[in-house]
Amino acid sequence: MNVINTAWSLFPALIAIVLALITKEVYSSLFIGILVGGVLYAGFSLPGVLEHVFVDGMVGQLSDGWNVGILVFLVILGAMVMLMNRAGGSAAFGRWSVAHVKTKVGAQIATMILGILIFIDDYFNCLTVGSVMRPLTDKHGISRQKLAYLIDATAAPVCIIAPISSWAAAVTGSVDGVNGLDLFIKAIPFNFYALLTIVMMLVLSLGKFDYGPMKLAEMSKKLSHADDPMPQSSMTGAEDQPHPPVSQKGKVIHLILPIIILIVCCVIGMIYTGGFFDGETFSAAFAGSDASVGLMYGSVVALVITIIFYLASRVLNFKECMNALPEGFKSMVPAILILTFAWTLKSMTGALGSDVFVENFVKSFANKEAIMNLLPAIVFVIATIIAFATGTSWGTFGILIPIAAGVFKNDISNPMMVMAVAACMAGAVCGDHCSPISDTTIMASAGAQCEHIQHVNTQLPYALTVAAVSFVNYIIAGFIKNAAISLLIGIVLMVLVLFVIKSVSAKKTAPATQ
Repeated sequence: MNVINTAWSLFPALIAIVLALITKEVYSSLFIGILVGGVLYAGFSLPGVLEHVFVDGMVGQLSDGWNVGILVFLVILGAMVMLMNRAGGSAAFGRWSVAHVKTKVGAQIATMILGILIFIDDYFNCLTVGSVMRPLTDKHGISRQKLAYLIDATAAPVCIIAPISSWAAAVTGSVDGVNGLDLFIKAIPFNFYALLTIVMMLVLSLGKFDYGPMKLAEMSKKLSHADDPMPQSSMTGAEDQPHPPVSQKGKVIHLILPIIILIVCCVIGMIYTGGFFDGETFSAAFAGSDASVGLMYGSVVALVITIIFYLASRVLNFKECMNALPEGFKSMVPAILILTFAWTLKSMTGALGSDVFVENFVKSFANKEAIMNLLPAIVFVIATIIAFATGTSWGTFGILIPIAAGVFKNDISNPMMVMAVAACMAGAVCGDHCSPISDTTIMASAGAQCEHIQHVNTQLPYALTVAAVSFVNYIIAGFIKNAAISLLIGIVLMVLVLFVIKSVSAKKTAPATQ
């Protein structure tokens, strides 16, 4: 049976996702999906399966320059987080937050604002926001599942509408013969999923309600928080190990300054790889940057500066700094293991020709003139499914954006082309949010220190709600063809849907609370 370039190419990823959702165990689920991909590719030949899974797949992914750069970046971020904890910066921020952020709503809004401000890269966003905001959200009784959602919802959705980000850099090179940055900026108001996700977070936070599994997680946290309103770990950053030595000299500056240094160094690292110091403009350098290498360069420099800063301010001595580095590495091992399996699984679907299958499938719709106005909505659904099945946003819009642009002859003045490209990006982020094998979802779980499958289960209903409203809005926009009016309609629909859900949810829980 020929499975190459057919729907079977997505089967390994679907197997892994279904198993993860059923068993609530991600490691074995991913590995079984990888094995299924190896079996389909090698035709049930044991030597062929072993070679494809371990040599072509796992070793191939771990020897890929981009992936290695991301792993180095993660390890260094883990080390920096541990240093911030040991230096007492996290504990000082916890004390500061008690005095200045008085409410649960304020803690959620503060988390959102920080997530939006760190728009450079989604990995960077997830781990930085998580390490900074855990003390504050713990103090106000916000569940780790809700924190993971807030992190995830301000990672990829913000990066995909920020012209200066690693995601913008990836998108701008997807269409030949077009000013990629100009196309990206024009697509922002049509990126309904990303924009409506931000609207949803605001409504949920200000409206003080949740629904689905997230509501249960918040209720459980509320009960446990009532018994222990100020967990020791939330004030000291001590969740990484039982009793880490935390400096009593730490101040808020020992948390804030390293983060600022990290942001600045990562931006400089990215534009350096794009040729900024060789004469390129800032926008051109960012568009042409290598995010993996740039983040690695920036994080290494930031780590060195942070250690020097801590030594100079005498909150840690040299031995304490060095002891924190391997502990930070250990804290990232679960995320690194899941990422390794997720990358290997993506290589299985890639070897089976998932990109060719998707291209042919989309072109079969694009060739039908009668449904051209519905094409953005169709592209959004296809992008969501592909990103969900493969766990990669970048791979999804890397496949679909050239196809969608080609349907409209790369005419950037055509609002339908811009809308179709925006739908590719929006669907890629949506599928990324829903998928348990997505890099960003994994990083959000790691940043919040939340069990990965719990994060997926609690986030899924929220992501699907925004996806449904976005789909309807793309249908409307396909006929209106006006960004401002379409976006306004989408925001109104999003708010109305959420208040209907709130009303229904309140009626369901009312008898139980009487």
